[in-house]
Amino acid sequence: MKCEACELIHMTPRDLPNATTEFARYQSHENDPKDEAYRRFLDRLAVPLVGRLPPGAEGLDYGSGPGPTLSIMLEQQGFAMSIYDPFFSPDSQVLDRSYDFVTCTETAEHFFEPEKEFEKLNGLVQPGGWLAVMTELFRDQVFVDWRYVRDETHVAFYRQRTMQWIAEWLDWSVSFPGKDVVIFRKPIQ
Repeated sequence: MKCEACELIHMTPRDLPNATTEFARYQSHENDPKDEAYRRFLDRLAVPLVGRLPPGAEGLDYGSGPGPTLSIMLEQQGFAMSIYDPFFSPDSQVLDRSYDFVTCTETAEHFFEPEKEFEKLNGLVQPGGWLAVMTELFRDQVFVDWRYVRDETHVAFYRQRTMQWIAEWLDWSVSFPGKDVVIFRKPIQ
């Protein structure tokens, strides 16, 4: 399905993977905090985000996966971090408060209900705070040939226009500091 308003491409509900399929796929991820190549990959989001954060900011890594790494990298730079992942760190108490910033790396493409997830993320970010998202954005390649669609747990595909639409919808500002990196700012109000 393609949303005509925001250009999001999303799997139909009948085609969504079940929890067993999702969990098996996520367990195969090799997200090792000691892997320098993986840390460089995450730096694509971490570097531009850290440049925007005040000292002592507190964050949440939303969708931290089986080997939380970004949270460790940010803690090493002096930021207090919480993690949440529905499969690997399902402590929903961390979702009962708001944060100076929230990271969401290689997670948004797994959202079964992107609208509800972005509403939830909006509630997790304090006024004046940041939401940093990294997901491979769809450009003008042939969709069925795009490697990103071959992962059966990838169900939501965004364009830059989709991210701009989300920012307008939530009254946030948005920037694109690097390839497939999106940084939103919630207004102070």
